[in-house]
Amino acid sequence: MVQNEQKRPRGRPRAYDPDQALVRATESFWRAGFAATSLDDLSQATGMNRPSLYGAFGDKRDLYLATLDRYVEAARADMAAALSNDLPLSAALGRVYAGALELYFAHPGSALGCFLIGTAATEAARDATVRERLGSGLRELTHAFETRFRSAKQKGELGAGADPAALAELAGAVLHSLALRARAGDSRASLEHFAREAVRFLCGTAPRKRRARR
Repeated sequence: MVQNEQKRPRGRPRAYDPDQALVRATESFWRAGFAATSLDDLSQATGMNRPSLYGAFGDKRDLYLATLDRYVEAARADMAAALSNDLPLSAALGRVYAGALELYFAHPGSALGCFLIGTAATEAARDATVRERLGSGLRELTHAFETRFRSAKQKGELGAGADPAALAELAGAVLHSLALRARAGDSRASLEHFAREAVRFLCGTAPRKRRARR
């Protein structure tokens, strides 16, 4: 994005930060969804007039797709950090869900849940590109879970019969449920409890430590 900013066409306003504009556009789409967010809303949020928005990002749909890409990229990095092998499997899963809830409840007022699921799921029914972005983003998160489960199985944290791919799908489903239930108004405390129980379930195939013989 730095290179694009340096090679901007003549006439494009220079007094804007592309990444910050995407952050503010994301917040607008997150609150109201794609269809209900107007160009005037985006202009006010980003501090850019319509010609500047068009020059920097294209039309409203192009801007929305850019916000999706940015969100998924950040989610990918956060998942990689949370699921790293520096913690036991249960702690790593707990870190993922705790980080997700921190994000879902970050905005004042009603919880917004996940930006990708909360906004793209509606648009995906009529927009093939959004549907591809949604599917790709969800698959990436599932793949991150699967990689961690495979590592856990190799280290003996999971039993020999554990299926990393199936566990990854379940772990992703928990994440999706947290996102939707947060947006539906469930309390953070109830979702934290749900996440803890989900982690216990997902790690339930871990071999039990044998009691020392007396």
